[in-house]
Amino acid sequence: MRTHSMARGAAAALMLAAACRAAPEQGASEGREGGESSAGAVADGATPAPIRIASCTAADTVAGGAREGAAREQVATEVCAMFARGAASWTRGDLDAFMSDYLPGEGTTYIGRDGVLHGPEAIRASYAPRFAPGAARDSLRFEQVEVDVLAPNVVNAIAYYVLSRGDSTVARGPTSLVLRRVNGRWMIVHDHSS
Repeated sequence: MRTHSMARGAAAALMLAAACRAAPEQGASEGREGGESSAGAVADGATPAPIRIASCTAADTVAGGAREGAAREQVATEVCAMFARGAASWTRGDLDAFMSDYLPGEGTTYIGRDGVLHGPEAIRASYAPRFAPGAARDSLRFEQVEVDVLAPNVVNAIAYYVLSRGDSTVARGPTSLVLRRVNGRWMIVHDHSS
């Protein structure tokens, strides 16, 4: 897979690389000829494809103009930093920091095995047992992150979460987040994790 660096400095690269590890993209070469990037070419008038990120330090670029491409890459970098921050908070057992990425209010939703939860307080209550004293401590990372800009200040981000304990993976599954930029920060307004 052909990738271009998105990190803007050694500190940013180290922070992002620590939380997001590369995983081969399933079907990355299917349906493409001649080495086309996984983001695909964008035809005139077509919606740009999501930026696919194998790791949080590199992403395929999207055709459609240097300024637009740079802006989309910047959004992907910011969203990936949010994933990295959340993973680091989870891994160190800091539920408050982990929950700080959820937008306050009953309009924020989470869909998981317990059904639909409304508001960060309900979401927090569902996660709390994993953060209780004496609970098994799992480390979290995200793989195969894709960021799709839906509208100004709104993105859909999908990835695979991986929970590990020691050398063993204890859970892995897809997650889909709808994010809004609020006061310059990406905040989760919808989380669907399976």
